[in-house]
Amino acid sequence: MEVALVTVGDELLSGDTVNTNANWLADELSDRGVAVPRILSVPDDRTAIADHVREYAETFDAVIVTGGIGSTPDDVTMEAVADAFDREMAVTDLTRESVERRLAAIRERVPDREFDIDVEAEAAIPEGSRPLMTEAGLAPGCEIEDVYVLPGIPDELKATFATIADEFAGDRRSRFLYTVEPESNIVPALEEAMERFDVVVGCYPDREADHNRLKVTATDDGALDDAAAWLLANVNASQTPVRRNWD
Repeated sequence: MEVALVTVGDELLSGDTVNTNANWLADELSDRGVAVPRILSVPDDRTAIADHVREYAETFDAVIVTGGIGSTPDDVTMEAVADAFDREMAVTDLTRESVERRLAAIRERVPDREFDIDVEAEAAIPEGSRPLMTEAGLAPGCEIEDVYVLPGIPDELKATFATIADEFAGDRRSRFLYTVEPESNIVPALEEAMERFDVVVGCYPDREADHNRLKVTATDDGALDDAAAWLLANVNASQTPVRRNWD
């Protein structure tokens, strides 16, 4: 299974907000054996969002879009996803009831503050889509033709993803190995391992820990085991982090 991630927000592109959502989602999907071949950040631009969602929906098994939902002027993600599939925006009984219930809870929690919220705008999702609702946030997410639209606030994102996590599963497995050998010394061995066992091997230097971290990925458990064993024997690697001894 291949899933593309689209994170929406001018604040991501300006550096005002760190894009932790992309990192968190990629990690969650990888743990489920899912490949993430694309991570894209786009501005709060309705046309740009629609174009990329349409393209990725045709290319990958699923798309997760996060950020830019709600009723403020820069929240255009829902409308953009509706545009991508030539749908109108619509309010369902479920989404309206969810927004009204959450709004009542907020008003009860903060009774001394006025909230001027357009319930219809907050509850609108692309026509024919499946609402994704939690108690964590106000505006609902949705799923339409394997495109999942999730909130951008991290706590709300995680709560909404938990409701759909079981819909993401793949056959990719990974194992980490560690070596103190310099990268330049182990290039031939890494290339040979990939050719021998039909695996992918990534090498990631960790300067603070003084070692290189090898990530071995495969879709076959036997190939993964064989490649890991071969690398352990041929690149002075360990299954636990090691540190160079400079003494």
